[in-house]
Formats: sequence, structure tokens, C-alpha cells
Amino acid sequence: MDVTSTYKFARISPRKARDVAREIQGLPVSDALDLLNFTPRKGAVLFSKTVKTALADAENNFELSVEGLFVKSAVVGEGPTFKRFKARARGSAAPIRKRTSHLTVILSNEGGPAEKPARNAKAAKPAKTEKPAKEKAPSTKKAAAPAPVENAAPGTPRLDESRGMVYDSPPAEIDDLKLISGVGPVLEEKLNSVGIYRFEQIANWTGQNVEEFETLLDFKGRVERDNWIAQAKELAEGSKGN
Repeated sequence: MDVTSTYKFARISPRKARDVAREIQGLPVSDALDLLNFTPRKGAVLFSKTVKTALADAENNFELSVEGLFVKSAVVGEGPTFKRFKARARGSAAPIRKRTSHLTVILSNEGGPAEKPARNAKAAKPAKTEKPAKEKAPSTKKAAAPAPVENAAPGTPRLDESRGMVYDSPPAEIDDLKLISGVGPVLEEKLNSVGIYRFEQIANWTGQNVEEFETLLDFKGRVERDNWIAQAKELAEGSKGN
């Protein structure tokens, strides 16, 4: 048997009241009242009054057992809206909507309370059976022999086909490459980073070396324009004469 109780013109918006109504759907009356008593919201207070009214009606007028009752339905309907206005700037007015709701609770002793599904519950997946690990056949590949390491003395130049004579580490005597017109501190640092420290290295550059360093140091056309090779030869001869 169903027992209905309605709270009309409740001073609460339907949207806020429906949040509470969803929580008590399908719960036994005792659990629903406990939940509402410990929910700090206005909608919980209004629904608590409605549920207690329906419970008293079922017990006194229909002589139903309180223990077998559950919340079959909790519905929130939209009531009339009171329109008010608030004064705003420049003589204007902003509308205020005071919404009301109709709360309806239906208690029943037929069918029993429906179990609420757990939120965000994922279906349990069957455990995966582990496959036995396959034994790997012993590898027949031979380990590659390590490449021989050339032990060059520090400061000793080496011949690079694309860069000419370059140093792996700074030599004992380093020329001031900034004496070449067009070479500043930044460009000198770049030349040192690729192994160029002496005038004689630049003096011995070939056309292939020039193209390689133009690409590597990003100064396209700079070598030919500033006549680096001729200046480097003069500076190298001067340093030998001294």
C-alpha cells in the first residue's frame, strides 16, 4: 500500500531540492530519516518533515507497520516563482527570482526497498590467467668487438677530411684569433669549440674546409668576404718570425 505526503510551496528551488531527493530514493524510512538528519542542507529539513508526515499518516490512519516501509518515490515539482527587483546603478533594476517547489514523498510496504547501485562502480573483470613464460633459446650471435680507442696525446692535432687539421684539446700555444678581421670573442669561442686554435690551421684551409665551417658555424660567405685565409697566413708567418 502506498502513502503519499505533499509539501506545497516550499521555499526552495527545485534544483536544490532534487539533490536531496535523489539520495533517499529507495531507502527504508529509518535510513532515510537518519540520512536527512545528518545532511546540512535546507532541502534535507523540508524532506524530513514530509517523510515524517507520511510516516505518521501510514501508522495512524492506515495502521501500517513502520518497519516495512521504504521511500518508494521522492519527487520535486516546480512551484510558482515570486518576482522581486533590486535597485541597481543609473536607476535600473535587476530581477530577483524567488522559486518555490512542491515536494512529494510516497512510502510503500510492497516490493521492498530497491538497492541503490554503487556510484562509479566498475564491473569486476575476470582474473587473467598468466601464461607460462617461454624459455628463450640461447643466443648464437657473437658480441661485437669493441672499437679500438686511439690514445692521442693532449694538444696533438689530428687530420679531419672535412675540417682539415683540428685539435681534440687546447694546445700549449694558442693564437689570438681575434686579430683576424671579422672574428670577435663569440666567433673565436665557436672556432675553439670545433678544434681551431692556431693561425696556421685557418691558413691551410681548402675550399672543402671553408664550406664545412660555414655550415657548422653558421656564417655563410663570411670567410671569403673577410679574406680570413690570407690574413691567417700573414699572422702565422709573423708569429714564426718572432
